[in-house]
Amino acid sequence: MRFGSVRCHGSQRAAKLVLTVLALGFASAYSTNSHATIGVLSKPQITQAPSNSNRVAVQGNVSPFAIAANDRGRVDDATQIDHMLLLLKRPADREAALQALMQQQTTKGSPNYHQWLTNAQLGEEYGPSQMDIDAITGWLKSQGFTVNKVYENGTMVDFSGSAGQVHSAFATEIHHLNVNGENHIGNMSDPQIPAAFAGVVGGVVSLNDFRPHTNFKQHADYTFTSSGSTYYAVTPADLAKIYNLTSLFSAGVEGSGQTIALIEDTNVYSTSDITTFRSTFGLPTASFSQVHPESCTNPGDVTGNDGEAELDVEYAGAAAPAATLELVSCKDTTTTFGGLIAMEDLLEAGSPPLIWSVSYGECEAENGATQNAAYSSTYESAAAEGVSVFVSSGDEGAASCDADKTNATHGIGVSGFASTPYNVAVGGTDFGDAYAGTSSTYWSSTNSSTYESALSYIPEIPWNDSCASKLIATIEGYSTTYGTSGFCNSSTGKADFLTTASGSGGPSGCATGKASTSGVVSGTCAGWPKPSWQSVYGNPSDGVRDIPDVSLFAANGVWGHYYVYCYTNTAGGGAACTGAPSGWAGAGGTSFASPIMAGIQALVNQHNNLSSGAGNPNPIYYAIASNEYGTSGSATCNSSNGNTVGSSCIFYDITQGDMDVNCTGTHSCYKPSGTYGVLSTSTSSYAPAYGTGTGWDFATGIGSLNAYNLVYASNW
Repeated sequence: MRFGSVRCHGSQRAAKLVLTVLALGFASAYSTNSHATIGVLSKPQITQAPSNSNRVAVQGNVSPFAIAANDRGRVDDATQIDHMLLLLKRPADREAALQALMQQQTTKGSPNYHQWLTNAQLGEEYGPSQMDIDAITGWLKSQGFTVNKVYENGTMVDFSGSAGQVHSAFATEIHHLNVNGENHIGNMSDPQIPAAFAGVVGGVVSLNDFRPHTNFKQHADYTFTSSGSTYYAVTPADLAKIYNLTSLFSAGVEGSGQTIALIEDTNVYSTSDITTFRSTFGLPTASFSQVHPESCTNPGDVTGNDGEAELDVEYAGAAAPAATLELVSCKDTTTTFGGLIAMEDLLEAGSPPLIWSVSYGECEAENGATQNAAYSSTYESAAAEGVSVFVSSGDEGAASCDADKTNATHGIGVSGFASTPYNVAVGGTDFGDAYAGTSSTYWSSTNSSTYESALSYIPEIPWNDSCASKLIATIEGYSTTYGTSGFCNSSTGKADFLTTASGSGGPSGCATGKASTSGVVSGTCAGWPKPSWQSVYGNPSDGVRDIPDVSLFAANGVWGHYYVYCYTNTAGGGAACTGAPSGWAGAGGTSFASPIMAGIQALVNQHNNLSSGAGNPNPIYYAIASNEYGTSGSATCNSSNGNTVGSSCIFYDITQGDMDVNCTGTHSCYKPSGTYGVLSTSTSSYAPAYGTGTGWDFATGIGSLNAYNLVYASNW
């Protein structure tokens, strides 16, 4: 357990530690475990003593809200900041070796196929050298910090200290901020580190208390032309019918023996809500627990986020009724999201659950380079250890820096929680029956005893509540969404449809670098490189990671469809779970799609005896989709076929509709006239960001799926 405890030698000074490194030289020691053909112990990278008079800035690590207009002065130097995280970088040769191994881990026929690492092996074979870690932790101690833990994978150091110590060590001040009436704290400039550490230290993960947002939207009633007064709320039984889970359940594939971790910074509001949900909808009694791994502080229930936690647990269990469900949470610290700590601590504890779902997000440009790198590093460790990580892509179209806003103003951007190469980004769809006027074909007028009314698979469109939706504009009688005479500038459009609420996707654009305009992909921003497995008809040759990967139903009512869930905290927007479920809480959002997809992966793992996990399943998903779509797409597997879609299709190609949203300003906003424009890849012509197309597209990725056919695919 190489990094289980910090081995810094008491009062030894950092300079002496570095001199020790130099004296020992750079002889490499070869690993003696099963990965010896790839793994070689790391050489020390630190070659000089650290000096606070010779520092370099870690770029792109200031919240866009840390501006003069919000500044309320420096916090007291004595203010304690607990459990900060220092991100460390793997040496370049070790990172390359790890990437080679991870490709083999998911390639059938490779001697390393499904030969997963432990957290300790990651650190020993692929992490920074112990001498480098000792030098860094020694320097932290010399600055007055308490080093709480060095994680075994070698990429995170947990440390605590005061605001004054942060200022002295990292040359940045922590200030009080007031943003829209809410009090926060945050660093006002990029942190600096000793130049000697530049090759090893990635930066302080966060020095502000701005939290990521949840990805669900409460159910809303719409009264525009097509919706009328008929709503077909989606229940677990409907979900099973639509995505062919029913056939799996009948075959005994229900997730038995699998554990799904729902990553949160809160507990559920009430465990009885989970019980009521399952009993009402005919699901078996759940094996459910709330876990706070390692040294995590129990967060209790955080109003608002506790609703997120409950829907995550309920719908992961709806997709995999026999799976063990673990809500894994840590309390947010002063500057660190509890969910990130929970994931690192899960890996640290050993034998982590092999399927995770994350329903939080924040755009890359606001996250900053170090936070983006931290999530990528954590998911990478998880994937190398056999864990499949599912992340909701977001609920704001291609405008992830404008989540929960009435207009996009920051242009095109994606969530840094979802855009890494090591997770499955799950997008959101709606059902197209209301638009087509075929609801009676797909929904029964009566419910079963478990409230099922869906009759078959239903054609899908991207989830989109905005006036920029071409389908909504068309049904309202408008030929365009933009311009003075377009739908977004009409009285109905302005009254009911100015919103960014829609399923999210787009190209990674600011995973690294620093934005020159706050919250906008600009300056030195760059996206994560495109993974080798993201090759399928329709995916652009843009050189960057594109999301989403897959999509599932996630709408909140715009076309009459939304999810029902049990959440009795009325202060957080819930409702009593009594009487017919039509009176319960309702919502949509990719927060539902991610845990459902995690549940489907649990069924894959069970049937295919993947007892040690599947790792990142994206290489398999894309290989299947590439075979299905070929070089021109598949007419047989077009979602618009609805109940006549091909019975052997694994993925359903969604080709109708868009996830475009309304906008103002000059960033990626096409506004030829009128007050409101639409998000576009061009400001001089209409190029909606983004529409569907044949094969992969930014609106829905590969598309949605037939769960039975995915589980029984021969690729596993």
